[in-house]
Amino acid sequence: MAYRVGVDIGGTFADFCALDEATGAVRTLKVLSTPAEPGREVMQGIAELQRRFGIAPSDIGYFTHGTTVGINAVIQRKGVKLCMFATENFVDVLELARLKMPDPYHLLSRRPEPLVTRDRVFGIRERMLADGSVDLPLDHASLRDALDRARAVGAEGIVLSFLHAYRNPAHEKEAARLIGEWAPGLPVFPSSSVWPIIREYERTSTAVVHGYVQPRVAAYIASLQASLRKAGVTTEPMITKSNGGVMTAELGKTQCIQMLLSGTAAGTMGAAFVARHAKVPRVLALDVGGTSADVSVIVDGQPSYRSGEMVGEFPIYIPTVSVTSIGAGGGSIAAVDAFGTLAVGPESAGSTPGPACYGRGGMRPTLTDAFVVCGFMGHSELGYSAVTVDRAKAEAAMAPIAAALGRDLQSAAEAVIQVAISGMYREVSKLAAHQGVDLREFSLLAFGGGGPMTACLLARELGMASVLVPTTPGVLSALGGLVADVKNDFILTVYAPLSVETLPQLREGFGRLAREAEAWLRDRQGHRGTPRLAASADLRYHGQSFEIETSIDLAWIDTGDVARIAEAFHREHERIYGHADREARVDAVALRMIVIGESAKPALPTQDRRAGPAAADAWIDVLLDGQPRRVALHRRADLVHGMTFDGPCVIAQDDTTTIVPDGYAGSVDAFGNLHLTRGS
Repeated sequence: MAYRVGVDIGGTFADFCALDEATGAVRTLKVLSTPAEPGREVMQGIAELQRRFGIAPSDIGYFTHGTTVGINAVIQRKGVKLCMFATENFVDVLELARLKMPDPYHLLSRRPEPLVTRDRVFGIRERMLADGSVDLPLDHASLRDALDRARAVGAEGIVLSFLHAYRNPAHEKEAARLIGEWAPGLPVFPSSSVWPIIREYERTSTAVVHGYVQPRVAAYIASLQASLRKAGVTTEPMITKSNGGVMTAELGKTQCIQMLLSGTAAGTMGAAFVARHAKVPRVLALDVGGTSADVSVIVDGQPSYRSGEMVGEFPIYIPTVSVTSIGAGGGSIAAVDAFGTLAVGPESAGSTPGPACYGRGGMRPTLTDAFVVCGFMGHSELGYSAVTVDRAKAEAAMAPIAAALGRDLQSAAEAVIQVAISGMYREVSKLAAHQGVDLREFSLLAFGGGGPMTACLLARELGMASVLVPTTPGVLSALGGLVADVKNDFILTVYAPLSVETLPQLREGFGRLAREAEAWLRDRQGHRGTPRLAASADLRYHGQSFEIETSIDLAWIDTGDVARIAEAFHREHERIYGHADREARVDAVALRMIVIGESAKPALPTQDRRAGPAAADAWIDVLLDGQPRRVALHRRADLVHGMTFDGPCVIAQDDTTTIVPDGYAGSVDAFGNLHLTRGS
């Protein structure tokens, strides 16, 4: 018997999802995260899979893993000590950045200190021109001098970011070769190898973040590989990527920039998989974990993508699943400031000590504690019995908030929930405006341990009529890793007008990218299936400062149909900005290629239909919308295909709790998903 196992590590829990390839049955569990000992929770989970379900390590034929080691290293500033070599007289690129204030409404706000401070940036005499020609050859003496100075200050890695290396990487490659000869074992990170994009700061920032975390991520992956082998898991682990795909763990050691946002991307891919099965075309995915709430837009089963996502305080410009993070998770701490204002987050209790109600030493009130005090939680085991809810401890933690607000415990706890929902509403509204979507046309797909608790409350404020809750929402990110395809992105800067005259250059560029993509899938990933290629180009009107990524049919390139390419750009520009200028010149800045090696997708089992109203398992007392209520408590395992129920009610299961307010009607589809619809 073979199982596909996916693991996703969050701020409070590590989630496991095991799929029986023969029957389609899914087994799930959670164990507490161990941030002080990254990787230990993986071994604990594998042991639990065998103890609870009889899934031996040797039964695991496919293993995917999302890790937060890289992003945590950036957030906590615990990466390696880097030096950077830049073109002489262009050494201030990290200090200048884009000259933007982090908060334009706060006059004293300051840009964060770079990961490589100015005293560790050294100029190298060399110069490439924008067309890729050599203006000044690489000066070996200045390179050797910079290396000596870097080693004198204890450099543990060197980032190379030379001017126009995206166009011609020869100097960066030569410098990397020489440093390798002069200082064997010292890691070197050429920006043109990390992600060769135009614009100096964007390329440099991406390379610096990569170099900052790479040794730590590589060590973590090597430890994971060794631990899995020791435990008896013989398959090569796969690592989930920021672009919603997966790659081999071995490749992840050197391409760790591709996996920094893997957890949020895997959750979105799991949500897209559920949305396709449930035949819900437009969903807003809401993943509420222990530390944050992550929101993404999915249309026709496909998430949106973008570059420039923030990792901690710094942007990276690789393609990633477009996710907006909000500092409001189940472990977000509530506090009242000196002016009597209640705030929730962004500080989180994490897994250690966790919310007060977990009984693990936490003393400060969190969003989870607020739900406990209001009566919604504590009626079943939490996190697959990883923790037991202690209401008395939650009430003790909430007492200072109640005193500061002059309210009783329950109304103070409800105020905490309302503030958290308000923060989510604000950020989700900005996301909808940015992407130009009308949320009234969308369903809210809620997952993560806290998603189903907040979903209906948030959807009601956003004017969304329906909420979709998957069968195992608490571990959907782990499932997302299981269903993700092997995937990689490639880019080539061309910077040329879109015209018949430049068509040979574009055709050659796309051909080069296609060859690289197919070789990567075949030789680096060992994928033997037929590759699927998706092409796009970064296009803009002549004179514009920024581009729009526009999907392109490769047949247009083969047939020389420049007009079709231009028209695709005009339509995209019109969709985003409301206008287009079809008489204006269009420039191609970069060509992109995505290669996809499709993985086997599980056929989720369906349930027999048992139509009729669901019977309550019990009746519980809660505070809902400012009123004490006695509401029905349902067990999720008892809700099967065809059953219906009405709010207000609470639905308890091993990995989460779903709150259904007044005005919502619920039903269960053939896959066991809950559809919650609000009446007009």
